Amino acid sequence: MNFSFYISKRYLFSKKKLNIINIISAVSVLGVAVGSMALIVVLSVFNGFDGLIKSLFSSFDPDLKITVVEGKTFSIDSVSINKIKNIEGVAFYTEIIEENTLLKYGKKLYPAVLKGVDDNYIKVSGVDTMITQGRFLLKQNDRNFTVVGQGVAYYLSLGLNFVDPIQIFAPRRSAKSTLNPNNAFNKDYIYPTGFFSIQQDIDSKFIIVPIRFAREILEYKDTELSAIEIKLDKNTDSENIKNKINEILSNNFTVKNRYEQHEFLYKMMKSEKLVIYLILSFILIIASFNIIASLTMLIIDKKDDLTTLSSMGLDLKAIRKIFFFEGIMISLIGAIIGIFIGFILCWLQQEYGFIKLQGGSFIISSYPVKMNFLDFINTIIIVFLIGSFASFYPVRYITKKYLT
Repeated sequence: MNFSFYISKRYLFSKKKLNIINIISAVSVLGVAVGSMALIVVLSVFNGFDGLIKSLFSSFDPDLKITVVEGKTFSIDSVSINKIKNIEGVAFYTEIIEENTLLKYGKKLYPAVLKGVDDNYIKVSGVDTMITQGRFLLKQNDRNFTVVGQGVAYYLSLGLNFVDPIQIFAPRRSAKSTLNPNNAFNKDYIYPTGFFSIQQDIDSKFIIVPIRFAREILEYKDTELSAIEIKLDKNTDSENIKNKINEILSNNFTVKNRYEQHEFLYKMMKSEKLVIYLILSFILIIASFNIIASLTMLIIDKKDDLTTLSSMGLDLKAIRKIFFFEGIMISLIGAIIGIFIGFILCWLQQEYGFIKLQGGSFIISSYPVKMNFLDFINTIIIVFLIGSFASFYPVRYITKKYLT
């Protein structure tokens, strides 16, 4: 066993009377433990919310989405859809029409995005699993129905048992300049059959209708689309399929994966996690000042012992290693204790959901927690680096002052 490490372990674990050095060492371990626990708990909660948001978006957003670079619509004949659907890994595709419209219910007006979908939509999307009231029904025989976002329903004060339909106004594509605004809009009626709740930005923006209804009110041709949404088989490399689709399509089209469909949101979430790392790492840095104080007092207290060891042939470098190892052990012991407590707290929250969400009705009742093994490794690395820095320079300076 390394002699310096053996001595440092004796100083840290040997039975001795309680004094100020022991108290400061215990406080040092406690400070690192609390910081490590906070890092694990906060990051796990953040991972939980991150996973929740991604799962919610995945129930609305497709794996891949094809749109046109310029303009609003394109023809289905221009995308070689047969070649795309025959790519290995492509499970289903659905034709989509999206356009801004104005909704009217009673005396209330509300702007919303009309999303027209075909019969394959429920195979690509999971919106039918996010229905909070009613059911997912868009057409029955020749009758058209709509499924409305919870936010849209709230602003319009919609009810599924009401007898009045929703009025939808859409700009006429063929309209000429006119002083009468009624001549500039197409108007149609549709009854809601269900409300869906996914995420606030989606719930307060979209109503879903049959694609035939959307084409009629928007004056679109039967081959005109706004987008093609694609669902992939499980465990499929989306980037590989995306590249294959790009090879089929011309430069007039763009293909986006789930990340790219909400690129700003996902970048913001990554930035927030980085900020959390930095803030909690700064707390650990502050806690490391206790390590400096502990090592300083230990060096002063053990000055006579170290003089004896020095006279027996132990050089200054080996003496410095004693206190460097002492600081590292304080850091790592604190990290292990903190990580263990953090793991227990996160596991309890996962299993029992003791800490509830307050202030309203949510999709979930308690704080979501998702532990990531990489966060545990990163926490140990951060604590080790901070502990090394907090031990190396003070030990080098203090030993030079008191032992030379």
